[in-house]
Amino acid sequence: MKIIYLHQYFNTLEMSGGTRSYEMARRLAAAGHEVHMVTSWRSDDGRSPEWFVTDESGIKTHWLPVPYSNHMSYRERISAFFRFAFLAMSKAKELGGDVIFATSTPLTIAIPAVFASRKKKIPMVFEVRDLWPELPIAMGALRNPVLQWLAHRLERWAYKNAEAVVALSPGMKYGVVNTGYPANRVAVIPNSSDNAEFAYSRDAAAKFRAAREWLGDRPLLVYGGTFGRINGVGYMVELAKELLAVNPDVRILLVGDGQEKGIVLKQAEQAGVLGTNLFIEDSLPKKQMPALLSAADMASSLFIDLPEMQPNSANKFFDSLASSTPIMLNYGGWMHELVEGKKCGLAMWRKPVSEVARIVSSRITDRQWLETAGAAARSLAESEFDRDRLAVQFAEVITKSAIGQGQSAEHIAPGRY
Repeated sequence: MKIIYLHQYFNTLEMSGGTRSYEMARRLAAAGHEVHMVTSWRSDDGRSPEWFVTDESGIKTHWLPVPYSNHMSYRERISAFFRFAFLAMSKAKELGGDVIFATSTPLTIAIPAVFASRKKKIPMVFEVRDLWPELPIAMGALRNPVLQWLAHRLERWAYKNAEAVVALSPGMKYGVVNTGYPANRVAVIPNSSDNAEFAYSRDAAAKFRAAREWLGDRPLLVYGGTFGRINGVGYMVELAKELLAVNPDVRILLVGDGQEKGIVLKQAEQAGVLGTNLFIEDSLPKKQMPALLSAADMASSLFIDLPEMQPNSANKFFDSLASSTPIMLNYGGWMHELVEGKKCGLAMWRKPVSEVARIVSSRITDRQWLETAGAAARSLAESEFDRDRLAVQFAEVITKSAIGQGQSAEHIAPGRY
């Protein structure tokens, strides 16, 4: 089967950021499907603005240079969204195929997906990674009432033209169904745990710690991800300041990049924690993240307190589970409920930072608790979120949709957690 896979922000293991599309697409290719990834080359490295093709683990990857970074303004990002959408439309039509799979964000990926689907008379499957446009509206990034109306129209148009929809959490499925889309055509396939790649490694942990004089064998809490406004990474600066008084031996390491990294650095300097008990490093390629998590006693996943973010399916959550690393969350929603119910970390939603510091200090130095919570995390990764198992569901949704059986999506992946 020839699958046209549209994802503007596709990453390989050599890049930093989420690799869901890479992992799912390479498994489709390994199963014998012809997979064409249509994506953008985001580095502003002076390349000619023409399509170029590479082979990424059997995925025929079509790159279009469209510079993008988390440092861009919202207006610059929207410009990049639409530029890619309209140029990807021609590429998708040119490639043809048996089925189109399009993954948001951004929501504008629906434009090339729907038009190519109609032109070639082939089914389209749409994947929802965030509830757009609800999230940018809640963030204040989309304030114009006319643009909000257009965005809602685009959302419903994408669903209306989809043979099936893949949602990354039960809450996202609810959001899709709430628009009137049939529930039986929505599969829930969250981000997943690579239980082989992220398995705990004592050697990798030792090497990571030995390379950092400030760390040694001290307790380590890590955050690895984007420094965006939605993430609210400044929370960790507040936590570090409280920990100085409670347990100055605990170390916090923030790894990543984004629009607010400079702000967080300044906050850390002003709070007197930068280089004391809080350290900040640049983004790591995905293939280096297992070592970071092996070295950590506890990981974290952060968002500002917005209801629209609670259905999120954060990659770092599932990576932490796979590495047997207890995880601390500071937001509500389905992942918070999992952490509480499965006792695989700390569910700290709406707790005062001073209280969180006391709890973190107590748990991160309790070897028995760390082992028990880590084992629970790994058990959850294996029983519910194993990447190979979810990839089989993913492939079945696409292949069934290709022959007009999108109504089987919910049965294939009901997403009851």
